[in-house]
Amino acid sequence: MASRLLLIPFLLLLSTITTASSPNQGKLKEKLSHLHFFFHDVVSGSNATAMRVIQPAGALAKSFFGIVTIMDDPLTEGPDPNSKPVGRAQGMYAATAQDELGFLMAMNLAFTAGKYNGSVLTVLGRNQPLHPVREMPVVGGSGLFRFARGYALARTHWLNLTSGDAIVEYNVHVMHY
Repeated sequence: MASRLLLIPFLLLLSTITTASSPNQGKLKEKLSHLHFFFHDVVSGSNATAMRVIQPAGALAKSFFGIVTIMDDPLTEGPDPNSKPVGRAQGMYAATAQDELGFLMAMNLAFTAGKYNGSVLTVLGRNQPLHPVREMPVVGGSGLFRFARGYALARTHWLNLTSGDAIVEYNVHVMHY
């Protein structure tokens, strides 16, 4: 009985300690940032930045369904592949639609230059490359993008239908602290 009586004040003290706020709590203001860059997906040639790692066999081999591609694609300020680098898109895309071209995109946008150098945004969503504009959610981030949330708009700037190489314009709108 005595041990139970001591337990109640201890639990009350513990709950007070764990809910005490830090002196900076509430001082951070959330801001909206807009990022604009170009994504260079090179699947052909000796300098490919994206590689198909799973290719379906049999009847599915005639469609894109089931293809999984890993990427480490450069991000640049402009559409020219030689324009200033701002980061890398590292992740994967998998063809998940049977009746149209549709991918599950899971990628980290790792920034290597400028204001957001060392910070990362994570994008996870559906990408339909043949649509003029695709919207994918930004589900998190790190560095200057902690607690990030928002959306990425992708527009194909250039596509080589023979090789599959593409340059995609990204406009990313993200809320973060």
